[in-house]
Amino acid sequence: MTDVSPDIALIRARLLDWYDRHARSLAWRAPPGTRQRPDPYRVWLSEVMLQQTTTPHATPYFQTFTSRWPTVSDLAAAQDAEVMAAWAGLGYYARARNLLACARAVAGEHGGVFPDTEAGLSALPGVGAYTAAAVAAIAFDRPANVVDGNVERVMARLFAVETPVPQARPELRRLAGLFINDQRPGDWAQALMDLGATVCRPKSPLCDLCPIADPCAGRASGDPERYPVKTKKTDRPQRKGVAWVLFDDQGRVAVETRPDKGLLGGMLGLPTSDWTTGEPLTPPPIDADWRDVGSVEHVFTHFSLTLTVMTARGEARAGWRWMPFEAARAALPTVFAKALDRATVESDLFL
Repeated sequence: MTDVSPDIALIRARLLDWYDRHARSLAWRAPPGTRQRPDPYRVWLSEVMLQQTTTPHATPYFQTFTSRWPTVSDLAAAQDAEVMAAWAGLGYYARARNLLACARAVAGEHGGVFPDTEAGLSALPGVGAYTAAAVAAIAFDRPANVVDGNVERVMARLFAVETPVPQARPELRRLAGLFINDQRPGDWAQALMDLGATVCRPKSPLCDLCPIADPCAGRASGDPERYPVKTKKTDRPQRKGVAWVLFDDQGRVAVETRPDKGLLGGMLGLPTSDWTTGEPLTPPPIDADWRDVGSVEHVFTHFSLTLTVMTARGEARAGWRWMPFEAARAALPTVFAKALDRATVESDLFL
């Protein structure tokens, strides 16, 4: 790490002044520099969604959720299947189950009111250290060290941290903690996030527009984009499987609810084989005139998947149910929607 001792107070003042003028307008935010506090429910919901996707992608999901379930108690009373279907496309469906568990704990054990401390929030089911810190700071203006990927990048560049991530994360968190105090902690957390998202970008950072460019050791090095230093990625494992797309005479699609545990747990899905590193050997789930209509590719966090798509017309077996095509297309996770699209384009069985 470059030997730099930045002026903490000056950096805070410059960045908060920049945030007051350039803060992003987001559906879950209160205007910067005001005493107005955002709804903790909306902050919590947005943070859970933003852990796994970008702000533009998460925003329509957030708007759908808050329109259908305006309060945490409304969400707590929702049917599991409805919430899981609304979550489709955001990935990591275990988080949707955790979302419900947390909402029900807040509604049932806290009278529909979120705890207002980091410790109290951390005690809720499914709320990790990051989410607890973010909600405490943003919703309740508590001094909390909120460190996401944007904040890690700002700290890595500001201090020119040479240790590669993920090994550097404890140090990046410690450095971010140097800036935490009682003055506008919620705005500070969001200012750092906005700086990382809009100026201190992963590629082609806009150093000329950065309010804290002068003390930035990464910029002084001449290659700020080098930070944070990353370890070489290993190749993502490849798995294979088969998706069976069964139509009836009305053009409806057979779907099933996946087991609660495991990938895409509790979600609607197409019947599939196991997803294995070798060739899938699972026989078709029912006797039918199955046709191979090609394959689709999908990338999960820890592996890539190639699904061979088989289509047929026939009778659904026990445990399956028929859904109209458009309803199924909207409710299925992305990987199965891809398989369904392949089947409808390549097969004449769809009416």
